[in-house]
Amino acid sequence: MSALITFDHATLGYGRRVVLSDISFDIPSGDFLGLVGPNGAGKTTILRAILGSLAPLAGTVAKAPALRFGYVPQRDSVDYNFPLKVLDVVMMGRYDRIGLMHRPTREDRDRACAALEHVGIVNLAENPLGALSGGQKQRALIARALVGEPNVLVLDEPTNGMDLVSTTQILGLVRELHERDNLTVLMVSHALNEVANYVERIALVVERGFRIGTVAQIMTEETLTQMYGIPVEVDEMEGHRIVVARRQGNGIGVHRHA
Repeated sequence: MSALITFDHATLGYGRRVVLSDISFDIPSGDFLGLVGPNGAGKTTILRAILGSLAPLAGTVAKAPALRFGYVPQRDSVDYNFPLKVLDVVMMGRYDRIGLMHRPTREDRDRACAALEHVGIVNLAENPLGALSGGQKQRALIARALVGEPNVLVLDEPTNGMDLVSTTQILGLVRELHERDNLTVLMVSHALNEVANYVERIALVVERGFRIGTVAQIMTEETLTQMYGIPVEVDEMEGHRIVVARRQGNGIGVHRHA
C-alpha cells in the first residue's frame, strides 16, 4: 500500500527542547493505527507533525498530495453551550468546501445527514448538541469529520471520560468505519488496554522512546517491559489482551475495556 504519511529520521520538539529524536515510520493507506502513550510522552507532538502544525527540527515529515484529514478533537475541548443543532455542527465539516461567504447547498445538507446516518444518530439531527449524551456527542463529532470526505480520520482521545458501555460502542464504531469504508484511521489515546483490542498497529510513545509495529509485535511482555521500564505481564481474557503492571508481585491499576 502507498504511504500517506512518512516520517524520515524526524526529530520533533519545540525550540531547543527535543521531545522525540530520529523517528521513522509510514502510515499507509488503509492503516488502523493507535498512537498510544502516557500523557506528556509526545503523542500530541507527533499528532501536530502529522497534521502539519509542527515542523520537524530535523529530518522530514512528508504527506501524500491532496491528503485530507478528518479531525475529531477531544470532547472536553468543545463548547457545548453554544446554541447549535447537531446538523449545524456536522455541516461545519463542509466549510472548507463550501467556501467563505457562501451558504450551504442542499447537497451539503444531504451529505451532513448521510454522515449522521453513517454514525447512527440521524434521528438527532435537529437536537441541540448540548443535550446529547457523551457517546452521542462523540458520534456527532465523528460525523463532522466524515462529512469533509477525508483520506485519514484522526481521533484525539475519543473515549476519554466515557463509561465502559460508551467506550465499547465508540471504539466499535471506529473499527466499523475502518473496515466498512476502508478508511485510514489514526486513534490517539493514553489507554493501551482499550486501543490494543481494536487497532491493527500500535505506535507506542514513552518519554524519549518510540516503537511501532503490529499489535502482536508491540503487545509482548518483553517489548512493554523495555518501553515502560517496569515489569509487565500480558494476559488474554475472552480474546482481549490485558496489560498488567507488576510491582513486588502485585498487579497495579489494571482496567479492561473490551
